[in-house]
Amino acid sequence: MKSFSALTTLVLSAWLIACNGPASVPPSATGESAALNAAIMPAAALMAGGGKGRTDVIEKITKTDAEWKKILTPEQFYVLREHGTERAGTSELNHNKKKGVYVCAACGLTLFSSDTKFDSGTGWPSFWAPIDPKHVGTTVDRSFFMSRTEVHCARCGGHLGHVFPDGPPPTGQRYCMNGVSLKFEEAK
Repeated sequence: MKSFSALTTLVLSAWLIACNGPASVPPSATGESAALNAAIMPAAALMAGGGKGRTDVIEKITKTDAEWKKILTPEQFYVLREHGTERAGTSELNHNKKKGVYVCAACGLTLFSSDTKFDSGTGWPSFWAPIDPKHVGTTVDRSFFMSRTEVHCARCGGHLGHVFPDGPPPTGQRYCMNGVSLKFEEAK
């Protein structure tokens, strides 16, 4: 039973670190040995995308609407800068099965891996975790008489979609993204 408890602690701690960073799990919270705590960090890196696309500091990009309009299509501008939503089922990325990464269409920050993509049946590309939790931010969206969690790019602030607590294991999260907010870069 003790080994099950240690394994459970390891998995939960790794998931917390992957989602929120190492500061989210103080050493005393696990109550386990230093060896177990040392094992948590590599597991957290694996769950957060194995270090792929990771960066310690995200340098913010700020542009005027006129500058964004020069580099984005009208539909990209509507979704990324005005918090719009593309029609369900219209993105070719929804059916993409190739291996690679999905980057922000506005600034190129790596956001999601094809390894975490799944068919949610919603008509939008869906993922169970970002490639690095620091690459996305969230805010409360109270539009349309409901409360949802909006997901945006941590570098440029572009609106990507929403995250819901009805996704598959291991996170139980569904990052439901507007395909127009993303660009796919195929693995070589």
